[in-house]
Amino acid sequence: MRDHNARRLELLDAATTVAWEQAGRQGLQQELAPSFQRAEAQLAAMRQMTRDFREPVIWVLLAILARGIAEIVAFVLLDQDLIKHDQAEAGVEYEISQIYGRLGQQLPPPDQGRVKRPDNYVGRIVATIVSFGIYMFWWYYNQMQEPNKHFAINWAQEDQLVKAVAAVS
Repeated sequence: MRDHNARRLELLDAATTVAWEQAGRQGLQQELAPSFQRAEAQLAAMRQMTRDFREPVIWVLLAILARGIAEIVAFVLLDQDLIKHDQAEAGVEYEISQIYGRLGQQLPPPDQGRVKRPDNYVGRIVATIVSFGIYMFWWYYNQMQEPNKHFAINWAQEDQLVKAVAAVS
């Protein structure tokens, strides 16, 4: 997720930069400035996430030393990170679709229904305790499945965005 966030940030930032330059050539910068400002606010949220401490090696060591508790804390933090990232990413994608639409390249807006909702953390913890830890296996599965689903959704959007950037460049 850390590497994905950095890569998506770079892609969306570059697409925004190209659009700003093209808007300047077409005399649309003033008209599109509010969309660029909203996109920049979402990009700032993604930039902030690159500074969050989520070093995988440290979490593995914590998981070994504090079996169960560290994983639960990590799962909650990872879920919250995915939600925060997904909301910011969808916000940038929406603004970019509006900007590129005005520049003559249609990009579909992101599906707002795809934005991850928070897990029921208390319910998951209770299920883990009641099942004597067996539920953790399902929770592990979810921790792998949800980001992979997020990545798959991004692939189609990235392909369309790259084509739009190439067309306006």
